[in-house]
Amino acid sequence: MIFNSIIPIPSYTPLFYNMVLLVVLLAVLQLFVKGYVIKDATKKETASVILLIVVTLYMGLRPISFAFGDMGMYAKYFREFANGAEITNTKDILWRLFMKFCSGIMSAQYFFLLCAILYIVPLYAAVKKWFGIDKYFIFLMLIASFSFWAYGTNGIRNGIATSFFIYGLAITNNKYIKYGLFLLAYLIHGSIMIPIAAYVLTTYYNNTRHYLIGWLVAIPLSIALGGFWESLFASLGFGGERLSYLGNAIDKSQFSKTGFRWDFLVYSAAAVYAGYYFIFKKHFNDKMYHQLFNIYLTANAFWILVIRSSFSNRFAYLSWFLMAIIIFYPFFKQQFFVKQQKVLAYTVLLYYGFTYFMTTIL
Repeated sequence: MIFNSIIPIPSYTPLFYNMVLLVVLLAVLQLFVKGYVIKDATKKETASVILLIVVTLYMGLRPISFAFGDMGMYAKYFREFANGAEITNTKDILWRLFMKFCSGIMSAQYFFLLCAILYIVPLYAAVKKWFGIDKYFIFLMLIASFSFWAYGTNGIRNGIATSFFIYGLAITNNKYIKYGLFLLAYLIHGSIMIPIAAYVLTTYYNNTRHYLIGWLVAIPLSIALGGFWESLFASLGFGGERLSYLGNAIDKSQFSKTGFRWDFLVYSAAAVYAGYYFIFKKHFNDKMYHQLFNIYLTANAFWILVIRSSFSNRFAYLSWFLMAIIIFYPFFKQQFFVKQQKVLAYTVLLYYGFTYFMTTIL
């Protein structure tokens, strides 16, 4: 495989972030010089497809190594299935059946390529449904998100589950397909139940102001009651095997320490402010956007309550996977600013600047 044969493992992830940096800077330059209005739809489509193929191949054909976190464990289980091991753990059963099936017909390298396809293609399909020929930019922002690479290479099951969920959200004309995708996502990784529950809740109660108040109230409740929330959810048996995330281990793939993470709360608040600004200050009245924002607020409030738990990054991801959509969705649906292209350009720089700083510089 060309990628894993010529790129040293220690350079593989940094090279990804630097390639994305180059693409993002070209996009920002385009916004400053010409604006985003590319009239040639064929060029937009071509750029989108090239981005999809290159990122999928680069991620999917990475070397099989513990350098990519849980990928090493997935490879170990894959080899055991290939050697005849049976499924002994029935949690997240669809994933285990999928891995067992793949181990009988393909190599581990092609299995991880297939995982990358299942992770990235649903994102592409979702933004295509939401934004049509303007999908390229939102798709790029999803790739530029802080959690994108980590949940395609480390938290692989979680990433695939959230991608199925996002595509389900984009399905608006067939509730059977939508809920079928949600079910598939749940059977791949049970923690997706949190955003699914948020979706159901926001379908029947859509007062965004109340969700926003609830998110704000979650902060003092978490500060005042400390580990009470982790103990409460653990005692309720919430989240199946995800209860282990409320234990003592630490996932260092994104969080180097646990505790009340004010820095990541501020990061989460960026999307909250964006949603608040567009909905309440700019009166952006888009039913889909309101629900996406309400889902984000609900799932993120849950993370705030359990913010001290080990692996709390995995609970944070259950809202962060929507962050790019929350921040950039309105820019492509309505004109808010006289120089909207420049506002968008500065927002893109800030958004990817955080990702690049946290993953490459820090």
